[in-house]
Amino acid sequence: MTKPHTFHIPVMGTSYTIDTPIRVAHYGIDSVISIIDHSLTEKMRMHYAKKYDLDFELIPISDNDGRARRISAYLNLVKDIVDINFKNLKSSGFNSGSELSKYFEMLPDSPLKEKYRLMLKAGEHDKPRLQQDLLGLMSTGSIDVNIMTKIDGPSLDSNRTPKPIEFNEAHAALRGFVTSKIKSSVVLSAGLNPRLFGYMSSFKEFLPNEIGEFSKRIILKVSDFRSAQVQGKMLAKKGLWVNEYRIESGLNCGGHAFATQGHLLGPIMHEFNSNMPDLKTELFSLYASAIEDKIDHIPSELDIDISVQGGVGNELEHNLLRTEYGAKSVGWGSPFLMVPEAVNIDIDTLELLEESQEEDYFLSDVSPLGVRFNTVRHTSSEVQRDSRIESGKPGSPCFKKHLAFNTEFGDKPLCTASNSYQKKKIAELKTTIEDDGMLASAVKKVTEKICLCVGLANASLKNYKLEMYKGMEGVVVCPGPNLAYFSNSVSLQDMVDHIYGRTSVLNQRNRPNMFLKELKMYVDYFEEKWEEQKSEISQKQIQYLEAFRSNLNSGIDYYSQLISEVSNSIVEKEKCFRADLDALQLALNSTKLSLNHLT
Repeated sequence: MTKPHTFHIPVMGTSYTIDTPIRVAHYGIDSVISIIDHSLTEKMRMHYAKKYDLDFELIPISDNDGRARRISAYLNLVKDIVDINFKNLKSSGFNSGSELSKYFEMLPDSPLKEKYRLMLKAGEHDKPRLQQDLLGLMSTGSIDVNIMTKIDGPSLDSNRTPKPIEFNEAHAALRGFVTSKIKSSVVLSAGLNPRLFGYMSSFKEFLPNEIGEFSKRIILKVSDFRSAQVQGKMLAKKGLWVNEYRIESGLNCGGHAFATQGHLLGPIMHEFNSNMPDLKTELFSLYASAIEDKIDHIPSELDIDISVQGGVGNELEHNLLRTEYGAKSVGWGSPFLMVPEAVNIDIDTLELLEESQEEDYFLSDVSPLGVRFNTVRHTSSEVQRDSRIESGKPGSPCFKKHLAFNTEFGDKPLCTASNSYQKKKIAELKTTIEDDGMLASAVKKVTEKICLCVGLANASLKNYKLEMYKGMEGVVVCPGPNLAYFSNSVSLQDMVDHIYGRTSVLNQRNRPNMFLKELKMYVDYFEEKWEEQKSEISQKQIQYLEAFRSNLNSGIDYYSQLISEVSNSIVEKEKCFRADLDALQLALNSTKLSLNHLT
């Protein structure tokens, strides 16, 4: 069945989309929940069971398979509530302003929308029949889940001994998804985890039936085509079919930013669109061989969809990604932080986002993962962190330990945002660095880390007035820089109308095209890397930066050609686009001269 909408709401942190399906799925809108934080899912289950008067029995984490059971129970509850909401919506009648009418009014131009318009124009004799037809064609949005494959630390038993690997964080989250009753997709992000992939292959739910349908689908989030090839082949050889590749901008996205080596979104999408038929043939051959002993009827072929997200902000960009590159769905993430009807956000954080300017959005180093992280200045978590630093007690208590990976100071992994790690690291730096300026700079790099496990969950806890960790009430928010151009809180219907070009909710700031914004971020990133390394740069680093620059220049050439072919579909002002493109290339080439001079 064709999906009602051509966009989806991607995962945003652990809490911002934790209950988004409950809010939007009955309108036919797909969204993604993070399921790595079992304590948050349990609190949300308790909250919604009370709100909807549903049975609730606490699942202690100490119970056998407590983590997976908590996640499965929450997903089952979400589905039950989505079904309740959908049933109520369908029974609200085709009256002006009803929930049922809102469902159809929000649809894009499509055969289903046209049937709705014909029903509105029909006479009283034909209307009941046409309305029944419409009711039969409606569907809910997908309740998809996200698992960051890197977050796969061990679970400990009562003696603090690691349990078997299937109880690891990502493994248990996957099992919670598989054993739930939802029929949807798991979005795998953050790279390779061969052990997790091997574990996935043990579940029959990821196998197709005789007509190629899956009860559980796999969406692989990638930032370039090579990554898609490598991971796709690895999964296919294990008997796992990637149903959809979700391409995300390396830098122009919310949350963790996994920068490519200067490969830009437009050329990446073009490469996917051009090479997908060959890749699908290659993968299917590997996949069919891997599952021939697992199922009786292997489908003759299987589809692979492409979706994309990262910085999209208007109808022109949305349509270009679909028509030029064949994206089945376009992710609209950060703009939905301005839609409290759709996401779980506390009022203080919402007001901060409404007041923030372009210069407040930045690519930070606050993540304990050591990966750049898009965020905004002056969050309550930043204030809380700085207060600890000023009091001489930097770092946070480490309650959830999702990001405790560092083993510099022993076998017990520590999170680099924790006070345990920062105390040890600062003491080490004081014994190894004599220069006061260099020491201060090194200490600052240590103490700038922020606890994401608690901070990203706090928005929903604060919003629903649920129990929070004492002394850890700060909220982390993870918007991409695109949010600078959406300053007003708006309704769900207004945002959907904006996506489809029926209205505009942009502010008055001069918003750059999404491709140009990403390009500027990469040029800035390149220059930053050059400044960091130029005093003591090796030939290997020079080669890396030259390859980075070369890829950016190739991307600029691609966009120059693209604007000649589809200018009406990409920008309203072609001359401005070309001028900005030339300016960014000039900035990039000025850095190139420095590199050439050094070599």
